[in-house]
Amino acid sequence: MPHPEYLKETTSQTAGPYVHIGLAPGAAGFDIYDTELGRDIAGPNATGQRIRVEGLVIDSTGNPVKDVLLEVWQANAAGHYAHPEGGGPIEPGFRGFGRVITDFDSGEWAFDTVKPGIAMGRNGRRMAPHLNLWIVARGINIGLHTRMYFDDEGDANASDPVLTLIEWESRRPTLIAKRSLGEAIPVYRFDIRLQGDGETVFFEI
Repeated sequence: MPHPEYLKETTSQTAGPYVHIGLAPGAAGFDIYDTELGRDIAGPNATGQRIRVEGLVIDSTGNPVKDVLLEVWQANAAGHYAHPEGGGPIEPGFRGFGRVITDFDSGEWAFDTVKPGIAMGRNGRRMAPHLNLWIVARGINIGLHTRMYFDDEGDANASDPVLTLIEWESRRPTLIAKRSLGEAIPVYRFDIRLQGDGETVFFEI
């Protein structure tokens, strides 16, 4: 067995054309599983405000990317995660995890969930309500991590330990979704720009 210092880094590859079939077959038109992981984020028993989140992933030329897969992790309305150390109890059926793909024609993506509450971060610091997003697509070698905050949580956003780490205040708005009133529930618009003017802030995790 070779010594670890002689091992070379494994070559990375971008997401291929079958990523949607493997990770989100139902959304890609393939009825494979009775219950597909990631299609129901909050479950029917979750308390709090039901919301819809939608947007585009936009490339450096301003065009939508149409083969994107997004994963989302979030806390429930009480700020608790579906994890043994998630901060407190969660409702039966609440996963706090979702997986969606963009529409192959328009590039739009969307999902329904509940608005998360304020969660406790490291060192007991309170984090503003937010969604954690991971983005993969053809042309992206390593998945991109970002966060989505809510424009109607101004006071919480102003003291969030992650938002306030962003040195340039002009870049913080790239992480904040804008609320509008949908037909049944509030809608938050969050467009993700991969490069160019208004590039979304991404994090190394």
